[in-house]
Amino acid sequence: GVLHEDLRLLLDTALPPKRKKVVLGVGDAKMGAAVLEELGVQCQTGGVVAELMRGIRLHFPALVRGLTAQSAAKAQLGLGHSYSRAKVKFNVHRVDNMIIQSISLLDQLDKDINTFSMRVREWYGYHFPELIKIVPENSMYCRVAKFIGNRRELSEESLEGLEEIVMDSAKAQAILEASRSSMGMDISPLDLINIESFSRRVISLSDYRKGLQEYLRSKMSQVAPSLSALIGEVVRGIWACSAVMGIFFVNSISPRVNGDDSGLSRARGALRGSGVALGVLAPLCPLPAEVPTSVFGDKLREQVEERLAFYETGEPPRKNLEVMKEAVVEANEVVAEVKRRQEKKEKKRKKREKRRLEALAAAAEEPAENSVMEAE
Repeated sequence: GVLHEDLRLLLDTALPPKRKKVVLGVGDAKMGAAVLEELGVQCQTGGVVAELMRGIRLHFPALVRGLTAQSAAKAQLGLGHSYSRAKVKFNVHRVDNMIIQSISLLDQLDKDINTFSMRVREWYGYHFPELIKIVPENSMYCRVAKFIGNRRELSEESLEGLEEIVMDSAKAQAILEASRSSMGMDISPLDLINIESFSRRVISLSDYRKGLQEYLRSKMSQVAPSLSALIGEVVRGIWACSAVMGIFFVNSISPRVNGDDSGLSRARGALRGSGVALGVLAPLCPLPAEVPTSVFGDKLREQVEERLAFYETGEPPRKNLEVMKEAVVEANEVVAEVKRRQEKKEKKRKKREKRRLEALAAAAEEPAENSVMEAE
């Protein structure tokens, strides 16, 4: 529904000066409304216009001199590619999509890692069943199982390596003692090779998941630092919830959450009393923040904690106006500091550029002086 300058110029050139009796056929109703608003030309859409446009497209090479069907097909293909690139380039939800995909991948990785870890537990548990109670964490269990291998070969010399994995000397000693009196069956070298290979894959997935979590945290700090500071990792529940998909950003900073409250309640269930947390969090999330900093999110989180504590201790929380005044003051200080650093960097960059230009000028003057001396 936006009239481009090129289209405006074309219509101004092609249409007659007196346009009161002119009726322009337009395929898109929104574009017709834009033409009527900008140029004052009556537009007609649908019906006969659609049939006429279909006929023009079909016989376009015959209507335009020098245009062949082959060149028209190439032009259509190029137009399609340009349109697709423009849609991808100007998609305002592109960063949001990256975050949503990362969250979905994290959830899928959690399910897969849990499934594979349970398979390693069952498989290696036939050989060393006592290890399951000593090392309940999935990723650590796979690392320990890969390190131990055959429990009969575990000795005092392996304690240092075990301590590095479990990060607890008492637990490493318990593993060593359990391996000496284990009731598990013997295992063949071929079975151990397969278990170690599978454990290595699970460990690799766990490491990749940690990297993906850091990537998501970095993305959230860039896109929505206030929302990230307000609800932290629970933001995964909000983004993944189908009931709360109306998330968009203002200036890539301020989140607005639209949708039904059930998804938000499930996402915030980690706090004390999900119903209370929903009533506290719901009016705070839509608050926009025009400053690229997490100050507002930190202050809003303090308000959430204060309001939750009110139901337990009875201590009244601070008023929102008071907290927001403090947030604005701190945010202005942060912005001033950022601007000061940027100005300092810009000054250094200008100095380096000036030195470089002076060096280039000096290097250019030397050959000229040499040529003058040779001429003399």
